[in-house]
Amino acid sequence: MAEIIVVGGGAAGMMAAIKAAERLKDDGKNKQGAVLLLEHNEKLGKKLFITGKGRCNVTNACDTEDLFLNICHNPKFLYSSIYGFDNQCVMNFFEKQGTALKIERGGRVFPVSDHSSDVIKALSEALRKNGVEVILGADVEEIILSDDGGSVSGLKYKLNRKSCSVSCQKVILATGGLSYVSTGSTGDGLRWALDMGHAITETRPSLVPFVCKEEYVRKLQGLSLKNVTVTIFSGSKKLYSDFGEMLFTHFGVSGPLILSASAAVGDKVIKEPLSMVIDLKSALDFDTLDRRLLRDFDENINKNFENAVAGLLPSKLIPVVIELSGLDPKKKVHDISKEERQNFVRLLKAFPCTITGLRDYNEAIITRGGVAVKGINPSTMESKLVNGLYFAGEMIDVDAKTGGFNLQIAWSTGCLAGTSAAESI
Repeated sequence: MAEIIVVGGGAAGMMAAIKAAERLKDDGKNKQGAVLLLEHNEKLGKKLFITGKGRCNVTNACDTEDLFLNICHNPKFLYSSIYGFDNQCVMNFFEKQGTALKIERGGRVFPVSDHSSDVIKALSEALRKNGVEVILGADVEEIILSDDGGSVSGLKYKLNRKSCSVSCQKVILATGGLSYVSTGSTGDGLRWALDMGHAITETRPSLVPFVCKEEYVRKLQGLSLKNVTVTIFSGSKKLYSDFGEMLFTHFGVSGPLILSASAAVGDKVIKEPLSMVIDLKSALDFDTLDRRLLRDFDENINKNFENAVAGLLPSKLIPVVIELSGLDPKKKVHDISKEERQNFVRLLKAFPCTITGLRDYNEAIITRGGVAVKGINPSTMESKLVNGLYFAGEMIDVDAKTGGFNLQIAWSTGCLAGTSAAESI
């Protein structure tokens, strides 16, 4: 028998197991195997390993209050968990485990080594030090409830095709959402929660690239843009606007700026096409950019238009922008009228694209939706419907923008779930 069983060896699950074992140790109740962590993959932290392009953006170093501004759905639900284990606590945790951290642009926090494996090693070592029993390749089949269905009493799982059952007082579900299916995100935890009476908020991919309508977008495949502003509209209503980096792909657009945009406007994309404009020269207002272009024209007065703007934009972008402008690329710049020049400036300040859809879960960093927060006690992460059942991480209906905020949610909810479960034993 284990006291506490954690299902899911990702970020939230590992943190939940560590904190549960630490609390039991503090209370003098932590014997070897008191906390059991079940993971159906062959290793822990499979999704964590690819996070941040393999570098693992563990959190964001912004002010704690600003964490909530970057949470897209149900931020108030996370007050207890984040204030109880905030970004500074996360950084202290990893540095105490011997993982040196660094802060990069936008407050993003990474291991100095730039290797996500070092983050996983730190968590694995903390599990070992605290006596957590880890079973890999365990396929959980069922959460066992008491006869009246009011509390958990254990679970059943298969290991090497052998059926096993184990009794316990507490179960923490940290099975993740539906994103990155290759890492083992099957949605099983959501189905178990539903079977036990929990409402599930409709799920969809989030922090995911956009599909665009225009063929010229696909011509720009591989082009990365920095320091641009993306603004997205539904009709004349502005839905989103932010500054940063983006990437053109074979299907549309991606990159940090676009992924965060998807968290803000994804529901709208599913219902209708949206218009997006890219300010390719965010650092310059219209008049300043017009003067810059006029100066370039004066310096290249006898050259063709396509050659006169060569220093203004990436080479891959120039033929596309010229085509959209309607100007003849061979036209001499001294023959370009003021109206034509200013129309070109307007194009640079509002390069148009039409968003027609989202990519699927295989490319989504996180899942939007999940176990409805109305069924979870925000002070403990315990189910309001089933005693001894706790939730942590991505399977809860909370999500955030890019920049380390989603992993912060995983650490915070995992910590609170693990600590709360252990405190009640």
